[in-house]
Amino acid sequence: MSNIMNCIEITEPGAPEVLKETSRPMPTPSAGEVLIKVVVAGVNRPDVLQRQGGYPPPPGASDLPGLEIAGEIIALGEDVDSFAIGDEVCALVTGGGYAEYCSAPALQCLPVPKGLSLFEAAALPETFFTVWTNLYQRANLQAGETLLVHGGSSGIGTTALQMASALGARVITTAGNAEKCDACLQLGAERTVNYKEEDYVEAVKEFTDGKGVNVVLDMVGGDYLPKNIKCLAQDGRHVNIAFLQGSKVELNFMPIMLKRLTLTGSTLRARPVEVKAQIAEELKETVWPLLESGKIKPVIHSVFPLSKASEAHKLMESSQHIGKILLEV
Repeated sequence: MSNIMNCIEITEPGAPEVLKETSRPMPTPSAGEVLIKVVVAGVNRPDVLQRQGGYPPPPGASDLPGLEIAGEIIALGEDVDSFAIGDEVCALVTGGGYAEYCSAPALQCLPVPKGLSLFEAAALPETFFTVWTNLYQRANLQAGETLLVHGGSSGIGTTALQMASALGARVITTAGNAEKCDACLQLGAERTVNYKEEDYVEAVKEFTDGKGVNVVLDMVGGDYLPKNIKCLAQDGRHVNIAFLQGSKVELNFMPIMLKRLTLTGSTLRARPVEVKAQIAEELKETVWPLLESGKIKPVIHSVFPLSKASEAHKLMESSQHIGKILLEV
C-alpha cells in the first residue's frame, strides 16, 4: 500500500475555489489513536469558516479541513484495545477528514449504528456531539420542556429537533421557506416558523401559551439574541453554537436578571479528548439505540465526490440544503 494519499487542502483563505486536490503522506496513528480508511466525510460550517481564515485548527491538529468521517480501521496506535482492524466506525476529528486516510482518537470513535450505512454514519459525529453537549450537558434539556431551534433544516437543526423530540421535549423551530418548514414537521417539530414571513417571538408566545420556551439553541446571533431572550421562560437557558449574523450585540440584561436566565455557548473542536470521550459515551448509551430503532435518522441532502469539495462548500454557503452535505472519498 502506498503511503501517499489524495486529500483536499486550503491553499489560502478565501472562496470555495481555494479548496484544491493534492497528495500528502498518510498520517500515522499515535498512541491512543486509530487510522481510518475514509469512505465518507461530512461537510460542516466550521469547515467553511476555516477555509475563510476564521477558524484555525488547534495546535497539533491537521490543517486539512474535515471534522467527521466514517470508514474502516486499518491500523491501531499503541494502547488501543477498544477497536480492532477491520471495524467500521464513525469518528469526530480535529481536522484531516477531507482525505483518503485520517487518524482519530479511539475515544472519539463510535461503532456504525446497526442498520445504518457508512454514508449515514458519516453524517453523525459533528452534529450529534455538538447537539448533545449543548442541549443536554450545558442546557440540561428535560423531557416535557420546550425547545426553540433556529435553522431547523440545517445539519445541526435536523439533529437537534429529532433528538429533543425523541427524548420527550416539545420543539418549535425556524426555517427559511415552506419546504424547509415542512421537512422540520416531518422530523418531529410541533410548530415551524418561516422567519421570512412570520415573527417567531409571537409564534413562541402562542406555542407556549405565553410562558416561553425553556431552552433556545441558536446559531444565528446578531439581532436574534435580544429576541431570543423575549422567547425564554423563567429560568430559561440560551445556548449559542455559532454566529451567522455576528457575535456582537447590544443587550439589556434586566430581563436576564428578572427571568433568572442562563446564557451559555461552546465550541467543540479545541476541547480535550477526555471531554469528547464523555460525550461519545453518553451518545452511545442514550442516542445510538434511537438511531438503531429508527426513531432518529440522519438527514442527507447531497453527496459530492471528494474532488468536488468546493461545490459542496458552495451549497453549504447557499443554505439551500436540508440536512447534511457529504463527501464520498
